[in-house]
Amino acid sequence: MLTMSEKRELRSTPLGLRVTPSLKSALESAANDDRRSVASMAEMILTDWLEAKGYLEKNPK
Repeated sequence: MLTMSEKRELRSTPLGLRVTPSLKSALESAANDDRRSVASMAEMILTDWLEAKGYLEKNPK
């Protein structure tokens, strides 16, 4: 049986936010360079930051 930390959560909760045009442009460039969607890139950046600061449990990669 898997523990809560081992279960994969479904991406079912939307998150909307407003950013400056320059931030959006930078995010789009980073996503393009990493061959990701903007949403995937934003999720990765948020996840990495939250894990580094201890707000989110690190998932084994």
